[in-house]
Amino acid sequence: MTPIAMTVLLLVLGSTALAEPLRVMSFNVRYPSQDDGPNIWENRRDTLVRTILAKDPDVMGTQELFHLQGEYIVEKAPAYGWFGISRRGNQEDEHMGVFYKKEKLRLVESGNFWLSETPEIPGSISWDMSLPRMVTWALFERLDNGTRFYFYNTHFAHRREDDNARLESAKLLVQRLRALPRDVPVIVTGDFNAPAGEQVYRTLLEAGLEDAWTKAPTRSGAETTLSRWSGSREGRRIDWILYQGGPTPIEAETVTYNENKRYPSDHYPVLAVFDF
Repeated sequence: MTPIAMTVLLLVLGSTALAEPLRVMSFNVRYPSQDDGPNIWENRRDTLVRTILAKDPDVMGTQELFHLQGEYIVEKAPAYGWFGISRRGNQEDEHMGVFYKKEKLRLVESGNFWLSETPEIPGSISWDMSLPRMVTWALFERLDNGTRFYFYNTHFAHRREDDNARLESAKLLVQRLRALPRDVPVIVTGDFNAPAGEQVYRTLLEAGLEDAWTKAPTRSGAETTLSRWSGSREGRRIDWILYQGGPTPIEAETVTYNENKRYPSDHYPVLAVFDF
């Protein structure tokens, strides 16, 4: 091969690496409650793992994840690593666990903060919430081309009377995102417990975030993100993948995968494919 041909080949290969899409998932996995009857964790855990494997995310933010669930997922899907601590600051409650493909992404740094007036204090609660709420975040580096992006994963307060808490949580999240370097893309996943289009959603979008579901030229699946264990097609879209600073969504999906009407969670996972 001539030197010129080799140069052209290297340029083509480099362009291919730069163009490889990033697959992102947000998944409220439902904690392992013994009150879930036929939908207890032991009955649905393999369906949940197969859902992940079928959709093949490169990075995934989870909500309601218990440590035993995280360990089960990476045992059955060993291409993934995961990290996170619980909302109590230990391993004994719900985590905002983040999973990533070890062969595609390098974890540069990570951390946590709480959605409260004292965000550095584990387990802290403000704004009359009934439970601690938090964010687990990471800075990732893509191994194919060296580009970096921030990944933030969260779960906002769940009760009807928590409207103000969700709004204050959104404001705190915006404050943290504004402190990041402007030249590094950001992806945010979460169960926001607020319908798309209402005040919490608008607060985040007015701060510069965009919604992969509305921006992707191709989308599929249910409008709601609540499966309710039944394959529901009606209800609120409260699980979102948001982004800013460079990624372009090319596909979005509400994943309704099930096995003989056994759903992996009472939420549907959501998937977005990004071109960087």
